[in-house]
Amino acid sequence: MEQSLFERLGGSGAITAVVEDFSARCAQDSRINPKFARTDIPRLRSMLIDQVSEASGGPATYTGRDMKSAHAEMGVTSGEFNALVEDLVATLNKFGVGKAEQDELLGILGPLKSDIVEVDSTATGSPLPDSYDAAPALTTAKS
Repeated sequence: MEQSLFERLGGSGAITAVVEDFSARCAQDSRINPKFARTDIPRLRSMLIDQVSEASGGPATYTGRDMKSAHAEMGVTSGEFNALVEDLVATLNKFGVGKAEQDELLGILGPLKSDIVEVDSTATGSPLPDSYDAAPALTTAKS
């Protein structure tokens, strides 16, 4: 029986390590970090871990908002989305994730672009609009 993408990525521990590295990489990337100015980073990490785990066939259940709601009025550009994908690929390469697994994961996440991007522009580093309503901080620690 073929292993799930979750198993081939290395399971929960590996996904957690990748998300932590990826979120730190995004925080350092001036092309996209203005969009995270009011983001609760522990919440983002938790939601990403669950989202990637569930999407790749793992045991977690993603309980966050849908991508369209979560990114509404952020003014995310095509350029910023592409920069984020570049950061993800750099992290996957750092962890030695194989091309087949990278392609499969990007194939799952790529279709979300239409729900995330609101501005058809190659511009990056655009500020978060004042109107953006960030998700609330996590109120309880995840076990």
